[in-house]
Amino acid sequence: MGGAIARGLSKGKLIQSKNIRVSDVSQANLYAIKTYNPDIVVSDSNREIIKDADIIILAVKPWLVEMIAEELENKFDYKKQIVVSIAAGVDFEQLTKYFSTDAVLFRVIPNTAIDVMQSVSTISSFKATKEQEDLIVSLFAELGKAFLVPETQLNAFMSLSSCGIAYAFRYIRAATEGGVEMGIYPNIAKEVVIQTLRGAIDLLEANDTHPEVEIDKVTTPGGITIKGLNEMEANGFTSAVIKGLKASHLK
Repeated sequence: MGGAIARGLSKGKLIQSKNIRVSDVSQANLYAIKTYNPDIVVSDSNREIIKDADIIILAVKPWLVEMIAEELENKFDYKKQIVVSIAAGVDFEQLTKYFSTDAVLFRVIPNTAIDVMQSVSTISSFKATKEQEDLIVSLFAELGKAFLVPETQLNAFMSLSSCGIAYAFRYIRAATEGGVEMGIYPNIAKEVVIQTLRGAIDLLEANDTHPEVEIDKVTTPGGITIKGLNEMEANGFTSAVIKGLKASHLK
């Protein structure tokens, strides 16, 4: 995810590639970043990489945040530097214990589509000014769509988007398998399903309508579409989606 953010930001307009610095314990990961964009500065030293940085993004697993904080103790300038964490489940209360109650902190929950600049990034702030909030939102808006929300809503958004992208993939897989069973070659079935979803998304955005409005346009009375929808509902389609989202919701 950290590599995806670096690659995405390097393609944006707000930050020049030469001003992006990435640290990692893996030389292979650093080589991949450097191969992608030679202007990005890479290092295996976290301490070296944060010197004079305006924004520090902690793109690590949740259980590594405390270790990173200990490694970089007294190395932050909280009057000048913004700390952004993408570690799911590590809330501001924990982050202030690891870093400082004086720190300007952000939590960001992106999803894997950030690699193609189509992420949903949900953002919460702690002790940030309106200008700082606008800056972080603008950065992640270059990587898809960004939403500034209260921290209390982050986990719900994570279920809907960060986990939700996997649920979307599962629908694509299921629809593809249905197409194969009806005699369509797998690769063609997948292309048809992807394009169908893309068209549905574009229609909703272009018309700014509720999904049911668009459904009504293609459900002829007595027709095959309504029969298919009713069969899906009889097998718990809507209920399964809602239950799946709620099951992944951290409380």
